[in-house]
Amino acid sequence: MVVRRRGAAKPHRFAENPILKLALPAWRAKFMGILLLVLFALLLGKAFYLQVVDSAFLQARGDDRMRRDLAVPALRGKILDRDGNLLAVSVPARSIWAIPADARLSGAEIRQLAKLLEMDADALRRRLSGKGSFVYLQRQVSPETAERVAALKLPGIHQESEFRRTYPSADVAAHVVGFTGVDDMGLEGMELAFQEKLTGIPGQRSVIRDRRGQIVADIGAMRPPQNGEDIRLSLDSRLQFLAFAAIREAAREHRAKSASAIVVDAKNGEILALANWPSYNPNDRSSLADPSLRRNRAITDSFEPGSTLKPFTVALALEKGKFRFDSVIDCAPGRLTIGNATISDTHSYGLLSIAQIVQKSSNVGSSKIAAHFPPKEMWEMFDALGFGVSPALGFPGEESGRGRLRPWKNWRPIEQATMSYGHGISVSLVQLVRAYLAFARDGDLVPLSLTVQDQPLPRGQQIFSPQTVNEIRAMLEMVVNPGGTATRAQVSGYRVGGKTGTAYKLEGGVYTRKYVASFVGIVPMSTPRYVIAVLVDEPSAGQHFGGSVAGPVFSRIASGVLNARNVAPDALLVVEGAKQMGTL
Repeated sequence: MVVRRRGAAKPHRFAENPILKLALPAWRAKFMGILLLVLFALLLGKAFYLQVVDSAFLQARGDDRMRRDLAVPALRGKILDRDGNLLAVSVPARSIWAIPADARLSGAEIRQLAKLLEMDADALRRRLSGKGSFVYLQRQVSPETAERVAALKLPGIHQESEFRRTYPSADVAAHVVGFTGVDDMGLEGMELAFQEKLTGIPGQRSVIRDRRGQIVADIGAMRPPQNGEDIRLSLDSRLQFLAFAAIREAAREHRAKSASAIVVDAKNGEILALANWPSYNPNDRSSLADPSLRRNRAITDSFEPGSTLKPFTVALALEKGKFRFDSVIDCAPGRLTIGNATISDTHSYGLLSIAQIVQKSSNVGSSKIAAHFPPKEMWEMFDALGFGVSPALGFPGEESGRGRLRPWKNWRPIEQATMSYGHGISVSLVQLVRAYLAFARDGDLVPLSLTVQDQPLPRGQQIFSPQTVNEIRAMLEMVVNPGGTATRAQVSGYRVGGKTGTAYKLEGGVYTRKYVASFVGIVPMSTPRYVIAVLVDEPSAGQHFGGSVAGPVFSRIASGVLNARNVAPDALLVVEGAKQMGTL
C-alpha cells in the first residue's frame, strides 16, 4: 500500500531506490576475494609450519603447562657413633600442599584436615584462601598421617614424598650431632659441619600433570639420586649417656646455670663423649626456639679456668730448670702484694714444696714461681698449649670459644701472677682438656677429633719432656689423695690424678660473686688413657669449690668409662709395690 500526501512528489518503491542502482567497480570484489584467500593461505601455512615444520614450539608450550621436572630427593647420609649406632637417620615422610583455587573445602573438611595436620583450623583456612597457585600446608608429615589425609579425597590437596630427619639419642648427643631444617639442610652441629658430604645429589623425574596438579604419567627415563655419605663420629654412645646423666644430675643438685663434660682418648685425641646441660631434643622442633639451649657450651663458651692452670706453671718451672720437685717456697703469711693488688690463699700454708703448691692449690706459691719467668716464656707455653686459638675441630661456632690470651708485651707483673693460677686468661673446656693431653701423654700434644681416627696419629708437638710429665703426674695424684683439694674425685680401685679449679665469673669487665667450678683428671695414672674435664657454671646450692662440685662428677664419669672400656684396676699396683719395699 502506498500512502500519498496531497502535494507530495510521486513515491518510489523500495526496490526502485536510485542508490541501489549505482554499480560498484568490479575490481573491488575481486580484490576482497583475493585478500581473503591470501589470509586464509597464510593461516594454513602458519598452522602447517607449527604442526609439521616447527612442532617443537607448540610441544614446548604444552610442556610448560603440563610437564614438570620433579626433584627426587637423595637420602641424607647417616650419622653414626664409633660402634655404628645411629645418631641421626632419615626416614620417609610426606609434604602436604594445596592449590588454593581448587581447594574449595567446607568448614567441616577444614577442621578435619587441620586436626590430622595438628594445625589451627583458622590458620589452615587462611592458607587455603590465599591467591597463590601453590602453598605448603605441612612438611615432613608421617606416612601414616599422609594416608589418612589422602583418604579424605579433598579437592586441591596434594602430597609429595620427602624425608624427615630423626635422632635416636634425642637430647643426649644433640649438641654434637645438631639438626636439620625442614628442607633437610644442616643447621647446627655435625649436621652443618658435614653438610656437603651428608647431602648427596638429588635425582630427577619428568612427569605430565593435569590442570589440577595430579601426575598423569612419567615421561623419559628417571635420573636416580646419589645418596649422601655416612659420617662416623668418635663418640661412644654408652659414655655419652653416662656423661650427660652425670652433668644433668650435678646441675640439678647444685642448682647450676649449666654444666659440661668431655671425655678424650689420650692415645689419639678422639672425643668419646661431649655433653652439655641444659640440652634440647632435635626431634621436637618446638624446643629449638631457645638459642641458649642449642649452644654447645663446651666448645663455644670461654671461662677463666682458675687453678686448673697451676700444673702448667709448675711444669714450665721444672722444664726450665728453675725448680725441682722438692724445691721449697715460703707461702707465708698466705698473702702476696704486687703493686696495689693482693693475692691470697685460703690458708697460710707457710713452707710448701713445688708439689705441695699443686696439691694445696696455693695462689701465692704459683705467683712466686711465675715471677721467675720472662712474660714471653709463659706466653709461648700457653700458646703452644692451644690457648687463645681455635681448637680446629671443624665444629660450627668454635671460633667464639677460642678464649683470651693477651700479647705478652702488654703483661704487667700482677697479670703474669694471676695468669699463673688461671685468672686474667680465658679458655674453652675443649681447649683445657686438650692441654691436659700433654700430661696424659709423654709431653706431646695431638689434635682433638670428633670423628674416628682410622690411622695411627704421628707424635704431636712436644711441649714438655717425659721427665717433667712424670713429676707433674705425681703431683696430680697428690691432689686427689688425702691432703689434696679433690679427695672426692677418687675412683675406687684406680689411681687418679687431676686438678681442681674455682674461679669468679667476669661479667662486663667486673668480677662477680658467681663461680665456675671445674676439674680435669687423668685415669688410670699407671698407664694414662683418658682425660676427663668437668665444668659446673654458677653452682648456687651452698657449695662452689671445684673439688666438692666438679670432683664427684668426674669420679662418676671416670668410674663408668673405666668399667665400660674394661680397663683393669691399677690401685693394687701401689699397694703391692709398697709391700715389696717394706713400707706397708
